[in-house]
Amino acid sequence: MNAMVSPRRHQLARLSEAGWTAVLGQPWDRPARNCLTHWAMLQLPLVVTRQPIDAAANGWIALGLPSPARWDRRRLALQVPRTAVLGLDEFPRLAEVRGLLPPSARGPVRDLQGGLDACHATARVFGSYGWQAISGLDHVRPDSDLDLSVAVEGAAHADAVAHVLRSFGAVRPRLDGELLFGDGAAVAWREWIEWRAGRARAVMVKRLDGVTLQRDTVWCEHRELAELAE
Repeated sequence: MNAMVSPRRHQLARLSEAGWTAVLGQPWDRPARNCLTHWAMLQLPLVVTRQPIDAAANGWIALGLPSPARWDRRRLALQVPRTAVLGLDEFPRLAEVRGLLPPSARGPVRDLQGGLDACHATARVFGSYGWQAISGLDHVRPDSDLDLSVAVEGAAHADAVAHVLRSFGAVRPRLDGELLFGDGAAVAWREWIEWRAGRARAVMVKRLDGVTLQRDTVWCEHRELAELAE
């Protein structure tokens, strides 16, 4: 991976053949090894997770894989050399997972997509539905949430997008996820609504290297829009 490229949480990382060889050379138990072998054979991606403070300095990147039901739905944590990452990608767009949703949710999701389009906002689906769209395997449970990452530009845009998300009309799946600001900072959209309504004194902001509490909007203004649309 180019040293100048800075990953974000919830980005997808694709490994080189040497990277997969290094991963599979580690002492995994049988279910984990079988899962990772399947991922390596199909060149499926891993996901960027929160980074240890010394990871970049030591040339490593922390990645994760929530395995599907056939491998016990375990969350596998990996550290691989940054040089083993061929490139970064994004989770599927909302429209790309519509066919995986219960029939009763497809109309509300269509309406949701229309509202987001009107806000000029791009939504990506991570979590169980995103992984099932990527792998074709059984990640989704009956009670799985629909997790969205929606790129926003500043507080006013975030307010408009959160209003659209709050209007989602389906009971199942429950809509969850984050607002993603241009510097890679993310806020749970439900927490954003509570904070902006004055029902919380601060909001939890997640970044690649940790979490902070913010009481104003200075941190999220004058940033470039997160590049999720490509």
